[in-house]
Amino acid sequence: MKSLQETYAPANRCFGCGTANEKGLRIRSFPQGDECVAEFRPELHHEAFPGVVNGGIIGALLDCHSNWTAAWALMRASSAQTPPCTVTADFHVVLKRPTPMDTVLKLRARVAEQTQDRCVIDATMEANGKVCATCKGTFVAVKEGHPAYHRW
Repeated sequence: MKSLQETYAPANRCFGCGTANEKGLRIRSFPQGDECVAEFRPELHHEAFPGVVNGGIIGALLDCHSNWTAAWALMRASSAQTPPCTVTADFHVVLKRPTPMDTVLKLRARVAEQTQDRCVIDATMEANGKVCATCKGTFVAVKEGHPAYHRW
């Protein structure tokens, strides 16, 4: 099954979600009911200190997964065939506990608020059934003239 990223942006080079970035995280987001889900297996070079995932990596995962959740929601709301190019306007991550390296991380994101061109997304990251981090962010569809317009 293809992810949102593989389906709509196969040439994207974003560090967090770009399928064309060989050194990136290559997160894969999938619609599931009214939310999007993803899984990520950290590697040794994602480590902050022994056994714990780096906070910047956690932020990148939550940012990109939330952004794709917003793009998917905006696409659905407008009955479009492809998602709009969306960018992060703001996001706030709360690191609730150390995120272990030796497990698959599970991300979930859903729309908290939505208008015609933007979404506020609430997201979580779990490890071993416990929420390790949360994120709330605003993601905006960009228009022609913005550097991200039609980057997909």
